[in-house]
Amino acid sequence: MVKAIDTTEKLVTIQIDDRDVEYDYADLNEVALAWSISIHKSQGSEYPVVIMPVSMSHYIMLSRNLIYTGLTRAKQLAIIVGSSKAIGIAVNQWNQKQRYTRLVERLG
Repeated sequence: MVKAIDTTEKLVTIQIDDRDVEYDYADLNEVALAWSISIHKSQGSEYPVVIMPVSMSHYIMLSRNLIYTGLTRAKQLAIIVGSSKAIGIAVNQWNQKQRYTRLVERLG
């Protein structure tokens, strides 16, 4: 997040995590605007690059379906960041809940 712009000194202060980083105007090409969105909100959309954090702090939500949905949003590059334990739990968590969509009746 941009915290301050000093037009006199030609500096921009950007908050990255818990610290402030100053950039000269000449170095602003090193900074790229980015967005974040939940996997649930991204369904039906595609993005050039997806960076997907997988954390044990949200272990209750970890599932193979969620990982698949997140990865398939990427058109060119997908990066998973997280612990191997969390990724392993997600991949091994296969939710085989019966879905009652009545799709066959609707198509027939």
